[in-house]
Amino acid sequence: MKEIVLDTETTGLSVTDGHRIVEIGCIELDDLIPTKNVFHCYLNPERKVSDSALKVHGYTDEFLSDKQKFKDIAEKFLNFINGKKIIIHNAEFDIGHLNNELSLINKKKISKDNVIDTLEIARNKFPGSGISLDALCKRFRVDNSRRKKHNALIDCELLSKVYINLIDQKEPIFKFQQNEDKKINSLDSIKYYSKKIVKISDKEFLDHKNFLKKDLKKNFF
Repeated sequence: MKEIVLDTETTGLSVTDGHRIVEIGCIELDDLIPTKNVFHCYLNPERKVSDSALKVHGYTDEFLSDKQKFKDIAEKFLNFINGKKIIIHNAEFDIGHLNNELSLINKKKISKDNVIDTLEIARNKFPGSGISLDALCKRFRVDNSRRKKHNALIDCELLSKVYINLIDQKEPIFKFQQNEDKKINSLDSIKYYSKKIVKISDKEFLDHKNFLKKDLKKNFF
């Protein structure tokens, strides 16, 4: 099953105050394992970044001034997430901003029915405990030392690991490949697993049998 871990950075908190998206990051998971399929872009928000948002992500007006606008990447973004569950930490915030951007260019909004909010999962699972992304990284011993400031792609990488722990999937889910003719590059994917069966010779079998009869009669303890 393919899912998308998504995060955004914005010029400020509220769309009612005219705030816009400045960064979108998405990582695709296939059976909980990150694929090479990634969507990432910085955006020109066509307005100034608030002082509070600048402290969070560090993206200045000058840095964003020559970036694409949301309307320029909208189709590519929608195609990337199409038909997949979307995993977000505090989905109300990100979906609110994304749907605001989509409404500005007369595009269909993203349905909340297709979204998994890890903040809600954490709130139900750990009532009364810290449920920020940093707090969950600490709880699950996920290394977040790279997170000096908020960055959509880094936050997606962290959230993908937190998400696996939140749903109690400590290990990746492996697909056992049945088709021996299919060639898999192990450097490109760890989704597939196979065992090579080594047959022993008649001599090896007899040597082992003799070992069991003779040597194991000794008390090594």
